[in-house]
Amino acid sequence: MSDLRVVLADDQRIVRDGLATVLGLLPDIEVVGTASGGDQAVALVAELAPDVLLTDLRMPDGDGVSATARVRSAHPGTAVVVLTTYVDDESVVDALRAGAAGWLSKDADAEAIGRALRSAADGVSTVDAGVLARLVEQRSSGAAGPAGPPPDGLTQREVEVLALIADGLSNTEIARRLVVGEATVKTHVNHLFAKAGLRDRAQAVGYAYRHGLTGRG
Repeated sequence: MSDLRVVLADDQRIVRDGLATVLGLLPDIEVVGTASGGDQAVALVAELAPDVLLTDLRMPDGDGVSATARVRSAHPGTAVVVLTTYVDDESVVDALRAGAAGWLSKDADAEAIGRALRSAADGVSTVDAGVLARLVEQRSSGAAGPAGPPPDGLTQREVEVLALIADGLSNTEIARRLVVGEATVKTHVNHLFAKAGLRDRAQAVGYAYRHGLTGRG
């Protein structure tokens, strides 16, 4: 099995070099390029076609959110994981909406980052537990979720499946949670993707957060 090819972007050289060194020690990950800003990160993705872009959120010359959107639009074969100290609700939603498949705090260790990179490459979202806790706290103290029927004609069951996708569960795990067959879950996923115009699970996560459909699984 070939190594997971990663481009990482951070405007602080000491952080960038440290991440490259630490990730390079993992047996199945190869850091193929590093960037100091969003524009450079997008250029490297175009040149190197990595499996995953691991990017900081706040950088000069194109921040992590805009870089995520550009990469996911022009290079859909490259997943994006955001690694940052910022866990405010707006930036989390913006990154997920842009297509990020994972969001980790900079307190995460190498193994956690490695797992997130592998999950992203497999199309499974990962959100750091601390980030999720902050999101839940902010949502619970804010306005209530949207009233009325689900958007785009989604059924309640499809909304339930979507929420579990946003929680990072695979189809197999969703099937166990809902006590249904995996084929049934795949059918629900295909239907909700078609109704909402979603291309992949990263887009599904952003859609779920944007419409307030998380935390229902």
